[in-house]
Amino acid sequence: MIKTLIGAAAMAAVAFAVVPAQAAHMGVGCNGANLSKTESAVEAMADTPVKFEAEKEVSLAQDAMLNNNWGACGMHLGKAAHASMAK
Repeated sequence: MIKTLIGAAAMAAVAFAVVPAQAAHMGVGCNGANLSKTESAVEAMADTPVKFEAEKEVSLAQDAMLNNNWGACGMHLGKAAHASMAK
């Protein structure tokens, strides 16, 4: 039982360390400048389901930023940026 709890705690610690690092590696850090750039790129897209999904990701990124959840913010911002670059 103790070994299982220690293992679960170790896995959680690794996950919390990897998610923000992965978001930073993608080049889309969660900050106001990147959020603004991504939001502008999404707004310039044609009205398609991809644009609507990207707008949803931008909204989720803003919500995560306001809640100081930097890993989730970077993930959502990365998804929105990737969608804005899709053709």
